[in-house]
Amino acid sequence: MDVRMFVLESPILSSLRQLMELQDTETEKSFNAPTRTYVRDAKAMAATPADAKEYPNSYVFVIDMPGLKSGDIKVQVEDDNVLQISGERKREEEKDGVKYLRMERRIGKFMRKFSLPDNANTDAISAVCQDGVLTVTVQKLPPPEPKKPKTIEVKIA
Repeated sequence: MDVRMFVLESPILSSLRQLMELQDTETEKSFNAPTRTYVRDAKAMAATPADAKEYPNSYVFVIDMPGLKSGDIKVQVEDDNVLQISGERKREEEKDGVKYLRMERRIGKFMRKFSLPDNANTDAISAVCQDGVLTVTVQKLPPPEPKKPKTIEVKIA
């Protein structure tokens, strides 16, 4: 019995697993392989861990971004309710006579997308990067006021 059928997997993990497994025929590759853009985005999202918190008046997203400047980070809202945080961590320029003996810190593009709830105020979003930690705050819309019953005057004919 295949144990994998009992494990819940995210689409990102499934796509990454497909990339790692070699496919035998060209037909399988053409029908089952994800697009390059999807693969690139999936890798970037898998390598960008984030915390999401809900407060009474806001939603807060916290992402570690060591060594990045504010110009390296882009925060935007797309499709009216998707918060996207993206950017690129670049390799430092090498100085004369310096060579890497080991390179373990991740470089390259990063991205995270969050579907915002209906009560998120996309016009009231702030982003602050301090000490290598990006904090994005999305304010909540005030709850709608309950509708009051409308009274219709009864006229005598």
